[in-house]
Amino acid sequence: MFDLKIMNGLVYDGQGGEPVTTNLGVNGGIITEIGACTAPAKHTLDASGSIVTPGFVDVHTHYDGQVSWDEELQPSVNHGVTTVVLGNCGVGFAPCRKQDREQLIKLMEGVEDIPGTALHEGIQWDWESFPEYMDAIEKLPHTIDFAVMVPHDPLRVYVMGERAMFDEMANPDDIAAMQSAVRSALEAGAVGFSTGRSDSHKTADGDWTPASEAGQDELVGIAKAFNGMQHGVLQAVNDFDMVRPQDNFEKEFELMAAYFRAGGRPGSMSLMQRDFAPDDWRKIIAGAEQLNAEGLDIKLQVAPRAIGVFNGLNCTFHPLMGHPSYIGIRDKSLAERVAIMRDPEFKAQLLSEAPVALAGKGSSVPPLVDMMIAQFPQLAEKIFKLDHQGIVDYEQDSDTSIAGMARRDGVSVWEKAYDLMLEDDGQTLLYFPVFNYTEMNYDNVYTMLTHPAALPGLSDGGAHVGTICDASFPTYLLTYWARDRARKNRSCIELSRAIQMLTADGADYLGMTDRGRLTEGMKADINVIDFDHLSLGVPKMVQDLPAGGQRLLQPVSGYKAVFVSGEQVIANDEILPARPGKLVRMAS
Repeated sequence: MFDLKIMNGLVYDGQGGEPVTTNLGVNGGIITEIGACTAPAKHTLDASGSIVTPGFVDVHTHYDGQVSWDEELQPSVNHGVTTVVLGNCGVGFAPCRKQDREQLIKLMEGVEDIPGTALHEGIQWDWESFPEYMDAIEKLPHTIDFAVMVPHDPLRVYVMGERAMFDEMANPDDIAAMQSAVRSALEAGAVGFSTGRSDSHKTADGDWTPASEAGQDELVGIAKAFNGMQHGVLQAVNDFDMVRPQDNFEKEFELMAAYFRAGGRPGSMSLMQRDFAPDDWRKIIAGAEQLNAEGLDIKLQVAPRAIGVFNGLNCTFHPLMGHPSYIGIRDKSLAERVAIMRDPEFKAQLLSEAPVALAGKGSSVPPLVDMMIAQFPQLAEKIFKLDHQGIVDYEQDSDTSIAGMARRDGVSVWEKAYDLMLEDDGQTLLYFPVFNYTEMNYDNVYTMLTHPAALPGLSDGGAHVGTICDASFPTYLLTYWARDRARKNRSCIELSRAIQMLTADGADYLGMTDRGRLTEGMKADINVIDFDHLSLGVPKMVQDLPAGGQRLLQPVSGYKAVFVSGEQVIANDEILPARPGKLVRMAS
C-alpha cells in the first residue's frame, strides 16, 4: 500500500524533457513508483487536468529571523516552494553574542526592511554560535525545508566586535577566527557562506553594513574554509560601486574572482541591469564565463522580472515622502494621513513644495531613495499600477505609466501620484521597476534567464516586506515566461525548461541530490498545479507579523496541492496543519 498516490497528472520530472501523463506512488516520504501504481493508497489525489512538478527550490531568501518563530514560512510556501535557502547577501542573525543582538536587528531592519519591532518580539535568540543557531531553528516545526548559509555581517561583528562597524580592515587573527567559525558551520551542515557589497545597504541607524568594504585578504581567508569540503556554495551580492561604477567595476570584479577562486566551490553572483551602469550586466556575464572557463562553477542569480519596489502611503517609500508638508504628518495613522491629504488646501501646499533630502548620516534611508525622488518626473515614465486592463502586468510601457496618465489628464506627475495614492483609502500601490527595466521591457531579462549560467534567484522571501513581494517569482516565471508573454509576441521560455530552472537547477547548484526531480528514490516534494488558471493578484499589505508588523503578501491561485516529504502542506492555495519541513544539513 502507498502512503500517497497522485494519479493522471501531466508529470514534468524537472530534467527539462517532455512531460508524460502518469502516476506517482509515495511511501515514507520518498517517490517509490512512477507508472501504473496499481496498489491501493491511504490517500489518493486525482491530478487530471493539472501539471505535476518537483517542489521548487528558492536559493535566495531572508527568513533568518522569521524561521525562529514562524511555522508557515509564507509567502514562499504559497508559491510551490518546498526548500528555501536563508542567509543571503551577508545578513542574518548568527553567530551573535548577546550584546550584539540589537545591532543585528538594526542591520536587518535597514538592509532588508523587516520591522525591528517584529524582530524584537519574534526572535527567540536561543543561540550564540552558528551551529547553535542551526540547532535552535531545527526544533520548531515548519511547512517546508530550509537550509542556511553563514552571513558575513554577523560573522564579522561576532569576531571583531565594534571594530566591525567602522570600516576597519580585519587583521590576520580576525580572518583566522572567521575562517574557523565558517568551517565549524560547514561541518555542522551549513550550505554555504554569503557576503554583501552594496552601496544601497545601510543599517536602521544609517551606517554601512559591516562587511560592505571588507578587503580581499578577508574574503579570500574566509573562502579558504571551504578547502577540502565536499559541499558548500559561496554567494555574493555586489552592485560594483553604485557611486563610481566606471572607475571601480574591474577592481570589484577581480575581488569577487579572488573570493570564488579561493573557495574552489560552486558560487553565485546577482545579475541585473542598473540604469546608472546599463552595460555592467554584460560585463558580469563575460567575467563569469571567464571564471567558468578556468574550471570554476559560477552561477548568475537572475530575477524573472524587474527588481522593483512598491510605493504607497502604506509602504516604506513613496514619491511624496520628502515633501515638508508630508514629513509633518508622516507619523500619523494611515487613515489620519488620508483624511488630511484629501484637503484641497493641504494638497496645493504640498505640491508647491520641493522635496528635501532624507538620506545622509544617521538616516536609514538609502541614497537611492533621494535620487529617485529628485528624478521622479523622469522616473514616472516607468512607474505604474500593476492592475492594467484587469490583469496583473509587470511589463508595461510609458503610455500606461504615471507619466502617461498625467499627460492624458493634463496634470503634473506629482499631482497624478498624489491622487493615485489616495485611492482605495490610501492603500493603492504604485510599482517602480528600479532595475532590469532600462529599455522598458524584459528583453534583456530574457537574455539573462536563458544564459547557461543563469539560476533563478533574488526573490528575497521574508525581506523588504514593506516594499516588495517577490517571493512570487516562481509563480511569475511559470505564468508569464512560460505562458502569458507570448500574447505580447515576445520571447518566452518552454514550460519544461522553466520548471527545470525552479527545481533541478537549484538543487544541483546547492548539491542537494535528494530533491529537484520526480524520479524513483527522490524525496516526495511535489506540486500539483492548475497551470491554465495559475494566476497572481495585486499584493496587499497585511498586519500579521509579531508586534503588529506589516508586510506585503501577493494573492495566488492555482496550487491544487503542495507536498513536502509526501505530506500535504497546501490544498487549493490554503495552508494545511502538516509541518513536515526540516533543516537541511549538508554532509561531506
